Amino acid sequence: MDHGHMHDMSPPPSPSSSSSSMMNNGSMNGGAHHHMMMMHMTFFWGKNTEVLFSGWPGTSSGMYALCLIFVFFLAVLTEWLAHSSLLRTGDDSANRAAGLIQTAVYTLRTGLAYLVMLAVMSFNAGVFLVALAGHAVGFMWFGSRTFRNPSDDRKTNYLPPSGCAC
Repeated sequence: MDHGHMHDMSPPPSPSSSSSSMMNNGSMNGGAHHHMMMMHMTFFWGKNTEVLFSGWPGTSSGMYALCLIFVFFLAVLTEWLAHSSLLRTGDDSANRAAGLIQTAVYTLRTGLAYLVMLAVMSFNAGVFLVALAGHAVGFMWFGSRTFRNPSDDRKTNYLPPSGCAC
């Protein structure tokens, strides 16, 4: 890499100078108004966050509660799919249709696991805790032997679950 021209470059604007120029100007990118939100790189508490989608849940307490419920159920659904009999191999494992269904369920489970992971990457402590709770409740209901009949273990081969595809 040629660093000979680096001395001609100006340093990046400081956060205070760029925000003050935006305040004075009132616009950014040719007059378009943009809501800029700071991205956290450490865990924080609070309802003012963005999870999965731009501007969601926003600043409303009700929308934040809906976000937490959504992430919880995503994690539970991920665990249900991880322990579903659709992913277990049985006597019809040579059947192509069964293999396609297993592949579709596995792909859906992996996508949901990545969505939960991306939600946790918002670094909101509440989102992190409900994701953990969702995985715990989902495992307890669908994966642990607590709620399973002993005869269920003998009927199918058990695949070790993966909460995350990473």
